[in-house]
Amino acid sequence: MLPSRRINRQRIISNERGFALVAAIMACVILFALAMLVIHLSTGDLRVSARSVGDKKAFVAAEAGVQQLMANFDPQNPATTGAVNNVQVDSANDPNTVYSYTAPAPPTFGAPYRQLTGYDMGGGQSWGLIRYDTTVTGRNTTYGTSVQVALEVGCGPVNTSTMPR
Repeated sequence: MLPSRRINRQRIISNERGFALVAAIMACVILFALAMLVIHLSTGDLRVSARSVGDKKAFVAAEAGVQQLMANFDPQNPATTGAVNNVQVDSANDPNTVYSYTAPAPPTFGAPYRQLTGYDMGGGQSWGLIRYDTTVTGRNTTYGTSVQVALEVGCGPVNTSTMPR
């Protein structure tokens, strides 16, 4: 009986020889998958934060474009305020943040005036703002972001009534 037990033990041991290798490979695959998941999640956070920085820089550029447009706008002669393209906001520190805007023009739809409440006078006269439409775009080429602002510039008050004085 002793020899048969020895044979059974040897047979069992010989059947389990590759199990340690298979278990080690499975553990390595699981650890590798876990490491790839951690790397994917951390780089995703980096992409989101980089996009957020780029969006903020593009918004600052658009805001600078609005400020510059308003500083250069001549309501008496709006044609002198031309379009500008790719003006750097801060050429020394961030040359990749730029703004552009289109030349202010009368609106293509709707009334060319905005009525002002509280400016109506007796005799049927009404007052409003003459309006011009333009688009300001801020861009950051480092992050590939862009912000576009549709802007309505109003000047006045101007007489919007059809009645003669």
